[in-house]
Parts: sequence; structure tokens; C-alpha cells
Amino acid sequence: MTNQEVMVVYKWTAKEGKSDVLKRIYKEVIEQMESNEPGAKHVECYFDEKSSTLVVMDLFSDAGAVGFHLGTTAARHFENLISIAIPGEFLFCGEIPEEMKQAAIGMGLNATFAPRIFGFKKD
Repeated sequence: MTNQEVMVVYKWTAKEGKSDVLKRIYKEVIEQMESNEPGAKHVECYFDEKSSTLVVMDLFSDAGAVGFHLGTTAARHFENLISIAIPGEFLFCGEIPEEMKQAAIGMGLNATFAPRIFGFKKD
């Protein structure tokens, strides 16, 4: 299935004293995604104060929308994020084309790619 939703779940752990900066950057990311990325369907951010870890869940309409995000909003913020936080594992849930997998790995992301096998959704 090529046009299926893709969920990306990942975390960033702020370096010492950088929790507020990490939250501020992600607030900008969310605002830019909402206004400039039609394929970004849903985003949630969670923050664990004890470990200074931001957990993010992005839901995209398809892999093309993920690619658009990585090439625009994510690309604009990635260097700043790397300077103030340590990336954790990135879980790409859904059908991801091989070239996009290679791009994510090339960015230095600790990425796992898992196509959907079953589940359900209630409204």
C-alpha cells in the first residue's frame, strides 16, 4: 500500500540547561507544520521533566508528506536541535520508500522502519 498514513515517533533529550530551548524550537516546528504542511495530519509532543526528554508523535497522510516534512521544516531546525539535544530512536511506522529510508539514515538518525501489519481505528 503506497498511500497509507505514516506515524513517526521519536525523542530528543535536552542537553544540560537546554530544556526550555528544546520546547521553544518544537513549538516553532509545530506551528510551521500546521500552517505549511498539508500532509501533516496530527502532532503531539510530550515532555518528561525528570529526564529532559521530549517525545513526539507525528502523523502524516503518506510517505510523501513525511518526505516533504524532512526536506522543509525538519531540515530548517535539525542543526539547532543537534546543538542542544541528543536524538533518540526514530520509529517510522508505515510504508517508507527505500530512498527515504536512506535519507533518514544519512541524517544520522537511529531509525527503525516498520510497515503496518494490522490494527484498528475507532472514531
